[in-house]
Amino acid sequence: MPVGQSPTGIFMNNSMFHPNHPEKDTSAKIVAGLERISEAFKVLLWDKAKQLGLSPIQIQILIFVAYHKDALCNVSQLAKEFNVTKPTISDAIKALDAKGLILKDYSSSDSRSYTIVLSTSGKAVVANTEHFAQPLQQAIQQVPEGDLETVFELMSKLIYSLNRAGILTVQRTCFGCTFYAPTETTHYCNLLQKELLKTEIRLDCPEFVAAEVGSEQ
Repeated sequence: MPVGQSPTGIFMNNSMFHPNHPEKDTSAKIVAGLERISEAFKVLLWDKAKQLGLSPIQIQILIFVAYHKDALCNVSQLAKEFNVTKPTISDAIKALDAKGLILKDYSSSDSRSYTIVLSTSGKAVVANTEHFAQPLQQAIQQVPEGDLETVFELMSKLIYSLNRAGILTVQRTCFGCTFYAPTETTHYCNLLQKELLKTEIRLDCPEFVAAEVGSEQ
């Protein structure tokens, strides 16, 4: 088979995943790199899930509930957070409930819905699982600080752009927040009433309030 030809006989040298993709196409190489990093994340998560007899989404739900306010810890919101269907979240919650790792709080005004909270056992599982991605962090920490700032700025803008494009359902970055007020040279938060360094831009701000469509800076 000729180099660069697919098994079906169709050339796909323009694919960002092709080893012979033009070397100067940096954006394509970044996309391919992100795909490899996502694989590493999935491997680490799966390894931890198998150790505990849980599924990856169950671990992600437990960790999310541990660190987010009650308003975000319900079936509808979790489905948006993880870009999956409500039945998928409901099945995961049913399994977590059966294992005694979560509790359902029906104290809201809507008796048909409930908030998910961690049980004592659930909190113990989170303490045992929340560091599953530490090997990734350790690798990143070896990168010079100046380079890390550039990577973080790119990543935060990319998350916001993907949300604007409808690919990521939920984002809580500064760029989409009503309190965000950039100038030509700085980032500014009207809630904190302070300028923000590039590294102070948040990816998941607990005080996030979505800006009205068309009003984002």
